[in-house]
Amino acid sequence: MNYTANEIADMTCSKIVGDGDLRVKNIAFDSRSLFSVQDRAFLAINTTKNSGEKYINTAIEKGIKVIISEHKTVDTEDISWILVEDSVSFIQQLAKKHLKCFKHLRTVGITGSNGKTIVKEWLYQSLWSDYDTVKSPKSFNSQIGLPLSLLEINEKHRVGIFEVGISKPGEMSLLEDIFSPEIGILTHIGTAHSANFASEEELIDEKIRLFKSSPIIIFNGDNLLAFNKIKSAFNGRKLVSYGFWPSNDLKPVSDWRNNGKEIKVTYFGEEIIFPLLKRDEATLMNALAIIAVLKEFGLTNEKIVEKLSSLKSVEMRLESINGIRNNLVINDSFNLDIDSLKIAFQFIREYKKEKKTLILTDIVDVKEDPDVLYREVAALVNDQQFDCVFLVGESITQYEKYFATETYSFNDTLELIESQQLNHIEDSLILLKGARKFAIEKVKNLLELQKHDTVMEVNLNAILHNINVHKALLHPETKMMAMVKAYSYGLGGYEIAEFLQHHHIDYLGVAYADEGADLRKNGITTPIIVMNPEQHSYHSIIEYNLEPEIYSFRVLDLFYEALQEQGVSKQYPIHIKLETGMHRLGFKTFELAQLTSKINAMNLQVASIFSHLSTSDMDGEKEYTLKQIEIFTENTQFMISALGYRPTLHILNSAGITTFPEHQFDMVRIGIGMVGISSSAKIRKQLHSAVVLKTVISQISEVKKGESVGYSRRHIAPSDTRIATVPVGYADGIPRLIGNMVGNISIKNKLFPIVGNVCMDMMMIDIGNADVQEGDEVIIFNSKPTLEQFAAYCKTIPYEVLTSISRRVKRIYIKN
Repeated sequence: MNYTANEIADMTCSKIVGDGDLRVKNIAFDSRSLFSVQDRAFLAINTTKNSGEKYINTAIEKGIKVIISEHKTVDTEDISWILVEDSVSFIQQLAKKHLKCFKHLRTVGITGSNGKTIVKEWLYQSLWSDYDTVKSPKSFNSQIGLPLSLLEINEKHRVGIFEVGISKPGEMSLLEDIFSPEIGILTHIGTAHSANFASEEELIDEKIRLFKSSPIIIFNGDNLLAFNKIKSAFNGRKLVSYGFWPSNDLKPVSDWRNNGKEIKVTYFGEEIIFPLLKRDEATLMNALAIIAVLKEFGLTNEKIVEKLSSLKSVEMRLESINGIRNNLVINDSFNLDIDSLKIAFQFIREYKKEKKTLILTDIVDVKEDPDVLYREVAALVNDQQFDCVFLVGESITQYEKYFATETYSFNDTLELIESQQLNHIEDSLILLKGARKFAIEKVKNLLELQKHDTVMEVNLNAILHNINVHKALLHPETKMMAMVKAYSYGLGGYEIAEFLQHHHIDYLGVAYADEGADLRKNGITTPIIVMNPEQHSYHSIIEYNLEPEIYSFRVLDLFYEALQEQGVSKQYPIHIKLETGMHRLGFKTFELAQLTSKINAMNLQVASIFSHLSTSDMDGEKEYTLKQIEIFTENTQFMISALGYRPTLHILNSAGITTFPEHQFDMVRIGIGMVGISSSAKIRKQLHSAVVLKTVISQISEVKKGESVGYSRRHIAPSDTRIATVPVGYADGIPRLIGNMVGNISIKNKLFPIVGNVCMDMMMIDIGNADVQEGDEVIIFNSKPTLEQFAAYCKTIPYEVLTSISRRVKRIYIKN
């Protein structure tokens, strides 16, 4: 887009206040990820859950000159305002008007439950060299994401590929009014967002509303309900069904699972033969969708096979790794183009490292004129204010003079490594952004702190998703505290806390003051409650502005004494713990009159009153839980009256949120729910696994019948077999009790038993005659076995499993 503020106001029937001649080429809606403010407006989006207007000041502080909002919230002379009636309707109306300016554009709209992003990216890879193509950035496909994607269209584009996603009934009609694709694609229908629909039929009906005016519809025909509905509703259109069923128009007719043979498919009886490295069902289904679309663009079979052969896997993740010399390494060396560069720059804004370093390679496989391309890259990089930039490649290094900061140039990755320049970087965030051909992972390996083959992968997107699943059960105004005690349940304290802070969590909860102090030292400013304030830690609590749980008169008196010793005159926030049935910590009912009297005489402010449910995850103990809630309600009402004000009230933990949402009070606490664990079967289906513990096979040995394995000869082979040794043991947090056929791990999605005693640094797996090689990946827990299943092997609970994983196991943080 490229409009003046006046033109945008005219297109959307909005009001302009200020300089209407200011040009707007981009619209941002997240003040946290503003990586450039040149010709960019900030849209304050108001929803039932959040008001974007509270972030306007932040956007202005970062240099934004045009604000789009429902209200003018501040008086600033050099800011221009576009005042709108409804922020979401505004962006939708603007996108609709913008799209109508490009009559020549061929459009592809992709909807479905799974596979939308892969199909979009593969279509882009297949078409960009023949047509100037625009696509949805990331997974922008919602009521807000789709309009923002459409605003990326400009006059040079000939093809537009856009994802269209919905989460509840009624949304697709709104999106179809904005965007009606020439070619509509329906991918796999699964369980994503299905909880918001009465039936699969209602979900399909909603999805296919996108095709209301589409002359060509390409759809996954293996869903019988979708097949019949599309055939009936769109009779007379060009319909192409794809899938494994014989009834489909496009289908495989060879043994596609046989890696030794090429895949043969038929398209309305016409044979197409092509290679495909990955032979899983999902990959082949996505490839079939690509074939169907390329046919509509008139590509020959020979050209289609060429396109399929050159498809690259779609990596959509960034790794965060602790580096040597106190560096933090952000590895995004999976793909490189202008869009992914912008996304990476948004991502690193979540981190508070003062120093930033960029390692950037040539951008390959693009049609843009290098002079235009690298000047744009340099301008983007300069906006980020990196302390140091390393350029790698024969093309980008020719434009070194356009990079404003300290810049070093190298022809290839090896030259960079051998220069020893990387050894001078310390206390810095290091962003690795490179095309695959440059093998930037060699730089990552050089910079990372831990090189143990056993790693714990933490998916930050899954954590955010799981939080949002729980938030969906709450009132918009209900606050949420995230428990990050015990090193965030073993996932990593600072990394998780920083991510949660970026996503506006209301409170963080730690067990001890030193945990909270470490978070403060690393730039965490979110309010932090210390759940177990020890006597010696009170001065540290005050120094780092932490808020203690007060559960007894002794703790109250000692903390107040510490406040007086340090001369604190302000009303210091404290959190009162009530005993309601756990019989662990807390004030009892008969103590409350004395408690409130003492607090009123002190310079203390009760920020919250809370208690802890002991059986919220047990179906058979609902009466006990409700009794606890009843006691809590009565006691808090007494305290509110005695104090003369209402503190925040909270009693629900993760299990309580899903089982007793009607008792959410003012705030809830989420812990294991963030990881993807729930006692509710209904909620469990909606959660994503956020943590994977994995390693690799170090060695495979042939073991004969009667030979023993491991210490004390605890396992005797009952027959000839093969034993795989993996480099993980009880020093990494794997309990010895799961050895000797008690526990299982998975290799290539198949479970294998752990045999012999678990050693300090190793354990042995009986793989029999399975097609397994040294170096293959081994999953300790994720989806097979699940964390819950692994905990069952260990005769414990998921909490203990996670918190037992040793610090020597490298944590890698993934963000899609």
